[in-house]
Amino acid sequence: MTHIGVMSSFIPTRAAGLSRLADFTPLMGRAYAQGRNTDHGPDRPQAVSMLSPWLRLRLISEQEVARAAWDNHGELAMPFIQEIVWRSYFKGYLQQRPGIWTAFQDGLRHAENRLATEGGLRRVHHDACLGQTGIDGFDAWAQELAATGWLHNHARMWFASIWIFTLRLPWELGAAFFLRHLLDADVASNTLSWRWVAGLHTKGKHYVARAENIARFTDGRFDPRGQLDEEPEPLSEAVEHKTVALPAPVAAPPGPCSLLLHDDDLGWDWMALSPAQLHAVALLEPADQTTGIGRFATAALDDAAARLGLEVRRVSEAELVDWVRGQPHPVVTPFAPVGRNADLLRGLGVVRLQRDWDRAIWPHCTRGFFPLKQRLGEILPPLLA
Repeated sequence: MTHIGVMSSFIPTRAAGLSRLADFTPLMGRAYAQGRNTDHGPDRPQAVSMLSPWLRLRLISEQEVARAAWDNHGELAMPFIQEIVWRSYFKGYLQQRPGIWTAFQDGLRHAENRLATEGGLRRVHHDACLGQTGIDGFDAWAQELAATGWLHNHARMWFASIWIFTLRLPWELGAAFFLRHLLDADVASNTLSWRWVAGLHTKGKHYVARAENIARFTDGRFDPRGQLDEEPEPLSEAVEHKTVALPAPVAAPPGPCSLLLHDDDLGWDWMALSPAQLHAVALLEPADQTTGIGRFATAALDDAAARLGLEVRRVSEAELVDWVRGQPHPVVTPFAPVGRNADLLRGLGVVRLQRDWDRAIWPHCTRGFFPLKQRLGEILPPLLA
């Protein structure tokens, strides 16, 4: 049976994403369900797809990946499809509770101030980031993440749990560490996953890394027996994050317009815009091109420009307002979920178009994942037809 191994590099083009999708499609059924929890290590065969960097930028879409799984495996593909839906669940949940992102940013600033003033915390954080803690498995994952920009999902959970409950480091610093290095770094998935591990997303229900579990699902490569706190209390917070309404759907303007693409969505064919409509096209550059996702997205902008086949201008954050206000026609852009791009576009009067996938799933992302999972039988068929 064919397996997909960890790549030493991910190619930031739609063609590369489609190639990876085609290679993994035969494994989206029983092979994925049986092997997805085991992390065999870097450059070893894995049963997971590693499609997330391309999905993060929507060089390939959740809808086309889920459709490939369903068309080839039917019900056997549901464990895989549910993992695709998890990313959408987190986006929809955060979109309705944007205060969580604001609270994370505030918490991160507080944690960084502590690093500047608390020598002991600074040393532990330094060792954790470099993979020099002496904890079996944790150090290897820290080094793998820095070297490759990717970690198996199970390893991400173990890493976050050890960071929070064994090393006693602020979870915000760990989430920021992932945002710096992951090629699939996503505001919603990253923030809410760390909160879920900590016991903040589902109140009082935290994820505890256990040595026996790590040994079992790493094929015995790691066994940190005696090194972990396996009986920690979950974290808590006093604040209740208020919910806000989801945006009402809007239609694309019928006449001439300008198109702005950004690194939350580098697709455009789903918008039903003809090249004749487009007065101008711009690509918004990532905020930080030194991070893993920043480097990946910067290169992906070139691929997006080439596939458009039109004259394209790259605009920086500083140039964005002038470019938008200088357009003689409406500016259309893919909807930017909570995060940096949404903050930049707020108040500029751009037409934000949502994909059918998001419009169908986000309204059901009000509580935990399970209520959404129960409704996938009615939500998915129209999307996968």
